[in-house]
Amino acid sequence: MSLKGHITDSNISQILHPAVESLNLRDCDVTDNALQQLSDCKQLKKINLNSRKGDRISITSKGIKAMALSCPYLFEASLKRCCNLTDEGILALAFNCRLLQIVNLGGCLGITDVSLNALGQNCRFLHSIDFSATKVTDVGVIALVSGMCSQSLKEIHMGHCELLTDESVEAILTCCPQIHILLFHGCPLITDHSRESLELLVGPNKIKQVTWTVY
Repeated sequence: MSLKGHITDSNISQILHPAVESLNLRDCDVTDNALQQLSDCKQLKKINLNSRKGDRISITSKGIKAMALSCPYLFEASLKRCCNLTDEGILALAFNCRLLQIVNLGGCLGITDVSLNALGQNCRFLHSIDFSATKVTDVGVIALVSGMCSQSLKEIHMGHCELLTDESVEAILTCCPQIHILLFHGCPLITDHSRESLELLVGPNKIKQVTWTVY
């Protein structure tokens, strides 16, 4: 049902049960109401709410908060282009889902540095995060990589973040010894200084994938 996009608020209860560990709602037309029905899904570990067809406006912090309170063992939350999501929802995830490993917030224009700080301070197992095409600043990135997840972070996607500068790249390279993938294409304030620093780190057992844009 999920792969065909047939799950809705009205029928999601038919597939929910206490043993559910994964939900792929990427192609489904669901709202906060569907997430509020997850109260019995205590074992949920993975949810995909990424939008492939433009912005998803029907998911807000209200629904994400309800899910976070119901699903403490969540380790993957994919929320790409949930454009009405704000820091309030991410704070709920960070405080209640301490086992988070993978978080995708790409295109979530409502999140700020507050979200990155909360994830960095509360989710020590976080190893992959995407906050591309958001309005976060160096302050948020520095808070993220200076937090308890600094030793576990392996992959950071921050392309098209127009407010980031070389400070963010420097902080990541300084604080995250396990970083393997770092994407910051489309960031106009990041200069050749960062590119030169990264070139020294690309190779076996170091950074395996890096992208940037030359301005």
